[in-house]
Amino acid sequence: SDTMIPVKAYAAYDAVNPLKPYTFERKEVGAHQVQIEILYSGVCHSDIHTAKGDWGPVNYPLVPGHEIVGRIVAVGSEVSKFKIGELAGVGCFVDSCRVCPSCQSGEEQFCDEGMTGTYNGVERGTDIPTKGGYSTSIIVDESYTLHVSEKLDIKGVAPLLCAGITTYSPLRYLKVGKGHKVGVLGLGGLGHMAVKFAVAFGAEVTMLSHSPSKEADAKKLGAHHFALTSNPETMESLANSFDFILNTVSAKHDHNAYLNLLTTNGTMIVVGAPPAPAEIPVFTLIMKRRSIIGSLIGGIRETQEMLDYCAEHNITSDVEIIDMGYINEAYDRMNKSDVKYRFVIDMASLK
Repeated sequence: SDTMIPVKAYAAYDAVNPLKPYTFERKEVGAHQVQIEILYSGVCHSDIHTAKGDWGPVNYPLVPGHEIVGRIVAVGSEVSKFKIGELAGVGCFVDSCRVCPSCQSGEEQFCDEGMTGTYNGVERGTDIPTKGGYSTSIIVDESYTLHVSEKLDIKGVAPLLCAGITTYSPLRYLKVGKGHKVGVLGLGGLGHMAVKFAVAFGAEVTMLSHSPSKEADAKKLGAHHFALTSNPETMESLANSFDFILNTVSAKHDHNAYLNLLTTNGTMIVVGAPPAPAEIPVFTLIMKRRSIIGSLIGGIRETQEMLDYCAEHNITSDVEIIDMGYINEAYDRMNKSDVKYRFVIDMASLK
């Protein structure tokens, strides 16, 4: 049958105007799919960049949102991993080719054909645009859906699906832990999670910030040290001192200044995406065998591992809960970094 499921949402209708209410229909639940009634949806900088067309062509009306937590309200006939009533999560992608080496090794985010984005993607094998979490309901293949523990406050779980996994994955990949000195650059949605994870993994963590007002916050999040990067003496004293720097800054900045803070064999992990390419003198790398590595979210298996780790160690994001109608103000405030540290939409406000 062709029953469609009506959904209330907020959408960007174009690149310039505020987001507005939007209703659309989702295709009914397929054999391998689950339907999630969305309870909370995190607000990510990617949502703004995509809505504004900063990152390429957009299929408007665009329903952003890829930090989704809710309850399963329906399951397809072949579903075995989820039951009605369970909590579930959806992150930045809802599908991938499933056969390339990356997909086969559980790193679907690196799919050779490109992962299917939770929003502004196209449902595989169709021309139907994907619509994300700023909505009352979403339907996703069970293999791209995550289990969410009842132990944690789910308001703070939503941002783990993007901000959390984006910082967890590279720290795990590089086996960061006891005996390592880690610098975290930028204290926002990503940075505050980087501090929490690096501390939890046993590293000695320094918050690197050009704003003195961030010191108390960094300590509250568990950072062992705070370094004011606008102070030349501080920068000089930190030369060659970090094994890893997790760089979450998405504004233009001097990568070279921070690369000089790495030890021999030190690594800068880049998860912030400034608009223009960085200029890096190769000698900064050559003279100390330093490296720069990029990282993109995480695969389904690792995202589940992170959610389980967070449930076990009581880790969530620091959030400010908003109604759906506040989204345009929230975007303005995010552009001024005026949030500690992630907005999360209470979807009950849209019902």
